[in-house]
Amino acid sequence: MTSLLIRLDDGASIEAGVIGKEGFAGAAALMGFEDASPFTSMIQMPGIGVRIVSGILRDEMLRRPALLHQVLRFTQALTAQISHTAACNAHHELPERLARWLLMAHDRAESDTLPLTQEFLSIMLAVRRPGVTVAARSLQAIGAIDYQRGRIVVVDRALLEEASCECYGIVREHYRRVLGWLPAA
Repeated sequence: MTSLLIRLDDGASIEAGVIGKEGFAGAAALMGFEDASPFTSMIQMPGIGVRIVSGILRDEMLRRPALLHQVLRFTQALTAQISHTAACNAHHELPERLARWLLMAHDRAESDTLPLTQEFLSIMLAVRRPGVTVAARSLQAIGAIDYQRGRIVVVDRALLEEASCECYGIVREHYRRVLGWLPAA
């Protein structure tokens, strides 16, 4: 899983979106803007990835309209995710936002165990670390997660979905419609 981070002048980083096996990072380079991406990509969880020179992929997209079509569809789905992340961060309470973020990470993980620290989550959610502790404890109290130092286990995904705001479901449905990608529930 890769996080797309926006870096602010004061040194803070805020997550704008996440990408996993359903897509790719580097859309700006793919469009010919190698030095113009607003994001810094940060690998968050282990997995297997492929790296390709943007010019090679761009040439293949021109030769294969089906590939171009899929790249454009993913870019549109990612734009929807980034938009909902911004709205969610501005409008919803921290426990809902944490549940949404954990569901997005779980969708892209290979297991129910997510190797995540409080410090990392505080950066991703743009909140102070004690807020993450309180929010994680509330999700643990309802039986959705098991939270221990450096790792979170999704115990009951259905409860985690109930604790999340509507943003997760909206984006998940959008990914299903646009990409045909629906992670295991």
